Amino acid sequence: MREVVILIKNAVGRELPEMIGTYQVRPFAGIDSDCSSDQPVMSNRRLSTVKPGEEKLQPGLKAAVEASGLKDGMTISFHHSFREGDQVIGRVLSVIKELGIKGLKFAPSAVVNIKNPSIVDYVKDGTIASIEASGIRGELGDAVLEGVMDEPVILRPHGARPRAIEAGELSIDVAFIGASAADDYGNATGLVGPNACGALGYSFIDAMTAGKVIVITDHLVEYPCIPISISQEYVDYVVVVDSIGDTAKIGAGAARVTKNPRDLLIAKRAVEVMAASRRFTDGFVFQTGAGAISIACTKYLEEKMEERGVKASMALGGIPAAIVEMHEKGLVRTVACSQSFDAVAAKAIVDYPGIIEIDNSLYANPARKGCMLNRETFGILAALEVDIDFNVNILTGSNGEMMGGLGGGPDVAAGAQISIVVLPIVRGRIPSVVKKVFTCCTPGDTVAVVITEAGIALNPNHKNYQELKEDLEKTSLKLVTIEELRQTAEGLTGTPKPIECTDKITCIVEYRDGTVLDVIREIKKQD
Repeated sequence: MREVVILIKNAVGRELPEMIGTYQVRPFAGIDSDCSSDQPVMSNRRLSTVKPGEEKLQPGLKAAVEASGLKDGMTISFHHSFREGDQVIGRVLSVIKELGIKGLKFAPSAVVNIKNPSIVDYVKDGTIASIEASGIRGELGDAVLEGVMDEPVILRPHGARPRAIEAGELSIDVAFIGASAADDYGNATGLVGPNACGALGYSFIDAMTAGKVIVITDHLVEYPCIPISISQEYVDYVVVVDSIGDTAKIGAGAARVTKNPRDLLIAKRAVEVMAASRRFTDGFVFQTGAGAISIACTKYLEEKMEERGVKASMALGGIPAAIVEMHEKGLVRTVACSQSFDAVAAKAIVDYPGIIEIDNSLYANPARKGCMLNRETFGILAALEVDIDFNVNILTGSNGEMMGGLGGGPDVAAGAQISIVVLPIVRGRIPSVVKKVFTCCTPGDTVAVVITEAGIALNPNHKNYQELKEDLEKTSLKLVTIEELRQTAEGLTGTPKPIECTDKITCIVEYRDGTVLDVIREIKKQD
């Protein structure tokens, strides 16, 4: 007899089962939800005394893992600040496999396209049983969508991860923190050393809450390590290895400058929208990101600010070299960096007092008493798809494949006064503006504007719609409806064939408050 599945519809119209295995679904109820709790926040960290004279430095990674007490079924975490250059995850998983530890929950801040080693192999051999992250690009993402895992992957935006940890929804047993420099007592940083990766903001919450914390470095320095990003008071063990990562690959696939005329046009229009807003005044706060169009936005914004004589009080989020340049010119007073997108940005935190390393929880956690994103004026967001309800897909591509991660997109859209989604009207022969996005990652009510080369669409349901409409109508910018953009896109490509899926749920897409926005199902194999 087939089990009856009870479906519930959330606030963006997605039908979800009440239970997904052992996971209790809380459907997304709208953007005005409250993360406050009557219960104290939870942590896996216990009081532990390190007495004078006791050593934290371990003879090797194997000894540190053994000392941590890691056992079958526990949860391990990593940060993704080395991006595609990361070598820590591979080293750790290799040791864990050697020790025969199985059934782990793998909970990094994100998984970028790490090719060596293959994380999929550790899923297939049972070392990893479940995954919780912001994104799972590359080979791992493909394998998950093909149904390689028994349990669905839980995907959270950057601000939701620290919230989930503090709320006890994600409890980390052992945190592995790669550091480009550290001392033998656990003070660690990503800001100096031969393989400096920059800000370690994604690992702060892990260090402060995990049951055990292991710092892994390839550059041991005399005590104390300065500057201190991760403090000794949170660190149990220190391990020295020959290499933790390839700094040259930090920006791979992210912070590149585009020369595509279409992308440059979209970027220029985005800045013109910002400049037309009454909020484009001294003291505004912005985030532009690190995609191809985003970097172009940053350069055009720099020119517009110089032209108008306008200065920003702060830029925040993941920081590329272009933002550092704006700070050097005095256009941006403070840069709050949760992640460094290139070597220039990594070094800048040391060189400039006005560029600061911030905890990712401070940056985007909606359950804190005011995250920095709450003060953001303009946020530029990339997207793979947008639909006629302004819902955004930043995860899955035209064939249902995993193309990106949630990142901070849903957080920025919720926090910014004016959130601007930039994307081409089509990619290849696939429309980017559609009737219904394949995966809803950011609810449409948080999106103010969608900008393509074919026109600019304002969201009538956004809180600042009327104000922005009045401001843009005073300009020569081409305003269209989102439906007109959809028709233009499909006029160029035709109506795309729906992606066929099985009933098996491979990923759960959580919103920043822990409710479920959407699920991703296994892609049907083509005959």
